[in-house]
Amino acid sequence: MSETQQLTPHMMFQNGHAEEAMNHYVKLFGGEVLTINRYGAETPDMDGKVMLATFVIAGLRINIMDSSIQHEFDLTPSMSLFFNCASQEQLDQLWTAPSDGGAALMPVEDYGFGPFGWVNDRYGISWQLNYNPTA
Repeated sequence: MSETQQLTPHMMFQNGHAEEAMNHYVKLFGGEVLTINRYGAETPDMDGKVMLATFVIAGLRINIMDSSIQHEFDLTPSMSLFFNCASQEQLDQLWTAPSDGGAALMPVEDYGFGPFGWVNDRYGISWQLNYNPTA
């Protein structure tokens, strides 16, 4: 990516799953890990975990991290990533992968704008998956 992306989604995990989630998304959607910085021995409980990493999927640069501070909030489906699928087959494949260990928020159906499904994946990230064959 040569252009600067001014707005970057940022995923924060409190359970140490940032690297696992990032690798899952890169494999699932195709993409690449651009950078990964890790906590060191100065943060013993976090040593080796992701301080900040950047990856790209579907042309979108995303930051991800494991928080060294416990917060009283967590991920919420009110903020989601919307992915336009190239085919019904891709929608079906993507629906199956995030829903494995996750929770369906809206099952894949035609809601009047083409097949669509909304799911929280096993990491707590919310995905809206859409296929519009007329687009």
